[in-house]
Amino acid sequence: MPMMTASPLPVPADDMAGLSVARLILEQLKREGVRTVFGIPGGPATPLFDAFHGVPGLRLVSPRHEAGAAFMALGDARVRGGVGVCLLTTGPGATNAITGVAAARTDSLPVLVLTAQTATASFGKGSLQDSTESGVDTVALFRPITKMSAMLANPAAAGVLLRQALRTAMTGRRGPVHLSIPTDLMSRPAAGTPLAPVQYRPSTQLFDREAVRRCAMHLLEARRPAVLAGHGVNLAGAQPELLELAELLSLPVATTPKGKGAFPETHPLSLRVFGLASSPVSERYLLSEGTDALLVLGSSLHENSTSGWDPRLGAGLVMQQDVDPAMLGRNYPLAVAMAGDARTTLRELLFELRRRIARGETPPDGARAAFARFKAGASPFLDPGAMSSEALPIKPQRLMAELDAAFPDDALIFLDVGCNTLWATHYLSATGRNAFIHNWGEFAAMGYGVAAAVGGKLAAPRRPVIAVVGDGGFAMAGMEVSTAVTEDAPVVWIVLNDGRLNAVHHGQTMQYEGRTIGTEFRRFDAAGVASALGAWSRRVARPGDIADAVAAALASGRPAVIDVLIDPDEVPPIHSRVRALDKLFAGDIR
Repeated sequence: MPMMTASPLPVPADDMAGLSVARLILEQLKREGVRTVFGIPGGPATPLFDAFHGVPGLRLVSPRHEAGAAFMALGDARVRGGVGVCLLTTGPGATNAITGVAAARTDSLPVLVLTAQTATASFGKGSLQDSTESGVDTVALFRPITKMSAMLANPAAAGVLLRQALRTAMTGRRGPVHLSIPTDLMSRPAAGTPLAPVQYRPSTQLFDREAVRRCAMHLLEARRPAVLAGHGVNLAGAQPELLELAELLSLPVATTPKGKGAFPETHPLSLRVFGLASSPVSERYLLSEGTDALLVLGSSLHENSTSGWDPRLGAGLVMQQDVDPAMLGRNYPLAVAMAGDARTTLRELLFELRRRIARGETPPDGARAAFARFKAGASPFLDPGAMSSEALPIKPQRLMAELDAAFPDDALIFLDVGCNTLWATHYLSATGRNAFIHNWGEFAAMGYGVAAAVGGKLAAPRRPVIAVVGDGGFAMAGMEVSTAVTEDAPVVWIVLNDGRLNAVHHGQTMQYEGRTIGTEFRRFDAAGVASALGAWSRRVARPGDIADAVAAALASGRPAVIDVLIDPDEVPPIHSRVRALDKLFAGDIR
């Protein structure tokens, strides 16, 4: 799904001089294209919250927990392609959001975290919720998980500091930034006026021309090339260019789990997902069939995108593109390293390939026919028979098959962390119009998909937004259904109810001779919880009833929870994760 940044608003020449720090911050966020800020009021933060009354067009959404505020800001940033913003009070308001901010860092999402600070006159005196060096130093706490963490010391510098933070968040490998604002400075006069983004962070799309030329040469010479497309392709909105490249050279394309959606899985050249919850098609082709040239786009090749760093993935020639040069060659030796934006790099690669093809350089004959024969003999799913099972409780594979048929073609599909991610990644299909958004890459924060879906819906009110979550994740963040009800944000949550933290449960079973601990709890009535919070809800216990429930939930126009009782004993496609854990426990990572 291409990520689009809203056009900056024009800056009126009048009534923008002499703004307070709080007003300047909010007005600058409007110029940046921000439409919604997620935050929970608290004493020291109230001057910033009160300033919303003077800034029409900027919406404040108050979630039920600060972690939800951070996750919603991530959902907003991911769907809009611009800066997501969460506004938090000092002390626990700030620390409660740390998990969400860390998730933004690993997912390369530009999120601005604004936290309040106690008054400057109280520094070092032990004031309530002191977050300076003499208390719980929030600037220091956020520093390892952000691209920038700073405290405003002079109200005259508010505009400069804010624009530095926005520029840092939105350039290079995008990521979160944090500013701490002392409460007494919020109402002080600020210097200057808001600026248009083009005035302080010009857009740049970089690529390495010589590396692109070498990549084109290797692709044209390879007999069994393939592409592994990652999260960076989705972030750059480079899906059309990837499709064009694949069709130009008849390149088979697999995606990483977080790259799901970068290439339509209905396409004849699709290998579906490789890595965590791999398709048998991608595992066989990339690991066992002798691929001689692998083009990696927008992936750092971490554990979940490499099937636990499988050495067979790098057995042939590897070419890697990433916006962050530090990711190039981190885990596999490279023949070509391409630092730069995925979309720009692909456009230049297409130009170079067409130039070479026009002068007579063509790929070896027979590749398309050979790949078609390969796909005809391979199943894309581990257990296709279970997808039509009539057994009770509902098989998760059957649930996914029904959801795949019932979901609108252009849905934004948020996945929480757990077995729901594994089932959905493996069995649901990317159509080229829908999008899969989750955090099980390098961080894997439970509750993310539950809350981030609300931010995603507010960012794209005309698109269907569906969250596929487990009962464990729903228990962590399900109170945000109340936020959706309050804000009239009609997200549909599908809760896989099995009374377990089942990804961990099955992992323990496979690793410890059937022993488990700490993974089971009494099943709860997720539909009843949702109803009590004011949402539409339905419990589903029989296969064949899923499609009607999804249609009714979407038609309700309300936040909706579908509580599905599933078979807890079905083992999800978690084998690559278990193999990686075995390596980690043995210290055998090479």
